[in-house]
Amino acid sequence: MKSTPLSLIAGTVALAAVTGFAALTAPGDADTPEAGSAARLPVERSSLLCPAPGGSDLSDTTYTSFTPAGESDGEAGTAELKPSVALPVDEEEPAGTEKDEPADKEKDKESEKDEAEEKAAADKPVITLKEAGKPATAETSDSDAPALVGTATGRLAPGWAAQQTTTSLAGGSRGLLGVSCSGPDTDFWFPGASTAATRQDYVHLTNPDDTAAVADIELYGPEGSLKSDVGEGITVPARSSVPMLISTLTTEAVDDVTVHVTTRTGRVGAVVKAADDKAGSDWLAASEDPAGTLVMPGIPADATSVRLVAFAPGDDDADVKVQLMGKSATFSPAGSDTLHIKSQMTASVDLKNVTRGEPGSLRLSPAQGSTTPIVAALRVVRGTGDKQEIAYIPATGPVGERASVADNRAKGSVLSLTAPGESAKVKVTASAGSGGGEPTVKTYTVKGGTTLEVAPEVPSGLKGGYALTVETESGGPVYAARTLTLAQDGIQMFTVQTLPDDGGTVEVPAAEQDLSVLDD
Repeated sequence: MKSTPLSLIAGTVALAAVTGFAALTAPGDADTPEAGSAARLPVERSSLLCPAPGGSDLSDTTYTSFTPAGESDGEAGTAELKPSVALPVDEEEPAGTEKDEPADKEKDKESEKDEAEEKAAADKPVITLKEAGKPATAETSDSDAPALVGTATGRLAPGWAAQQTTTSLAGGSRGLLGVSCSGPDTDFWFPGASTAATRQDYVHLTNPDDTAAVADIELYGPEGSLKSDVGEGITVPARSSVPMLISTLTTEAVDDVTVHVTTRTGRVGAVVKAADDKAGSDWLAASEDPAGTLVMPGIPADATSVRLVAFAPGDDDADVKVQLMGKSATFSPAGSDTLHIKSQMTASVDLKNVTRGEPGSLRLSPAQGSTTPIVAALRVVRGTGDKQEIAYIPATGPVGERASVADNRAKGSVLSLTAPGESAKVKVTASAGSGGGEPTVKTYTVKGGTTLEVAPEVPSGLKGGYALTVETESGGPVYAARTLTLAQDGIQMFTVQTLPDDGGTVEVPAAEQDLSVLDD
């Protein structure tokens, strides 16, 4: 059977389903790629989801939206984050329904007015980004604030990033909780959760679309799958968010659990909010997709405890080398140089204060010829006793061409850069402030096999917060993470966000390229 060649437009549509819509170059333009080649073009549409912040009545949440300055000549576009509240559906009265006049008319008018107000509130943006290169911010003290869903288009789409940062001073959610808002997907892995009595971990599912999504949640402990009768077929209504307390999905109390979220229909945003009775709380973002080698950058120099949690989702066991990329060299932690991960069982190891006063990043790589893909995350503790605070560092992808992180502040922001292979040079841009200031640019060289921790050069005349953009200029792959610290009553409250490639461009095949799949 002969297949019809896939055109440039069809190829772009297929790519857009994953990363956004590419800005096409019209035939005949000077920038049109040669026949048979491919071009990387900026996306024209990006989607982000921020979970419901929750917290106590003593919580404050800051939202920051940012798109790095670019050279795109496309339309100005928009970038808005709105409440994930289902819009009311207009209902028609069944034929033949009798009404009592005039009381029913008055009720109908009141109902229509309430629905109109509800629609207006649900469709009003919480935060609107107006220009690239300068972040926009918004704040709320509402502990019942909803999740946010948003779309960026035109020049604001390539590299669009958003951060949600909550400061909670009391209650079970005490801590500095930060999360990079992420795009919707159909498959997520969260090693590092728990169903123990001392933990209150929730997985937040947010549906950005106008139709319901159906999700499944699987739990895996050190002995394998945890029995659950309520983790299947979870309906997430259109434009809504559903938090699920993980410990209610099973009767088994386990310290280290890997959570696997998939969707049967639709797509969702997913993130885990982990709260420890003694060590505070933070968001656990999804691990990088299963791979043989993983990197977790940005372990603080003063970490008092580092716990590695890993999982092998396939049918084969995995043996991995555990290595810390420190300030000047790579080495294996004493007594924990390798980790055996049984198939579909969660493995963990307490690395204690592995950094010993220096910043570091952890790398897992195949040992003894093993190539089994794994997922992993770190649970990091700073402080001791009643002064503890936790944060999570999931395995992440490299910076690639460019990556950004929002909500950096004049004090307390630290950038961690690591090059697992050959040395690399990166350009770091501190944007203009949300309230004013001029951007600054600085270039760093990261020695292969090491971690470089820097305090970013604050924008001159800074007012408000700013964003950091990291671009790889030469050398091997670079992995990055930003640590934000806020000292409160002697506690170093902190949160860590990784910086994977922002996906601001997409590879588009040339029109002449045949992408057809021929049947035998």
